[in-house]
Amino acid sequence: MAQVLVIGPHPDDQELGMGGTIARLAAQGHDVLLLDMTDGSPTPHGTRETRLPEARAALAHLSPGAAHPRGKPVRRTLLDLPNRRVEHTLAARHLVAGAIRAHQATILFVPHPLDAHPDHLAVTRIATDARFDAKLTNQPMPGDEGKAPLYPKWLFHYYCSHLRRVPDPTFVIDTTGFADAKMGAIGEYRTQFGINPLNAQVLDWIRAGDRYFGSRIGTVAGEAFSSPEPLGLDGLGSLVP
Repeated sequence: MAQVLVIGPHPDDQELGMGGTIARLAAQGHDVLLLDMTDGSPTPHGTRETRLPEARAALAHLSPGAAHPRGKPVRRTLLDLPNRRVEHTLAARHLVAGAIRAHQATILFVPHPLDAHPDHLAVTRIATDARFDAKLTNQPMPGDEGKAPLYPKWLFHYYCSHLRRVPDPTFVIDTTGFADAKMGAIGEYRTQFGINPLNAQVLDWIRAGDRYFGSRIGTVAGEAFSSPEPLGLDGLGSLVP
């Protein structure tokens, strides 16, 4: 089973972009950790005191239930960089490298690099560079818990963009059976999607997007991803019919 680190600029970005995949991977027994770069506050209707409990509550929806006895609960941790002011710095890179080492992550998910939100752009660049920094020998990283240097084998981009563009994925993960978990997790962010009239249509857009990308691979639901590196196959068995 893989050690998976899902890096999000703000709590809810991971759920919006790949909540169904997070729930599916956890149900399969992968060790999934969500790394929130900021607490996501302030927002028009959210504060630190409301945003952090929302993020914790979302985990209950993403973590596997009794139907998946071999699953592992999804966890999350907060790096606590300043919301709306995330910058690509060496210090930020090393904080993320320390988190990669502490989790011994072999797979990273980060936001797609085409975006309109400066925090998202900075986080993707930080995480991409931190992937390299995590392998540096004789270089302790903050928060690495003394774990060994490593270079995560895979880095994938998920779509949580503020840019009005259609995703152009290189692969789609089947999330059939996990769409309700995703929507339940997103629903916990009431300050963002429940009481904010500007975001009233977001949940419908997310549902429609999942149905559309599922249709592209012949399933009920799916989530889009891109890979900056070629994926390797040892056959055709894993391809969705």
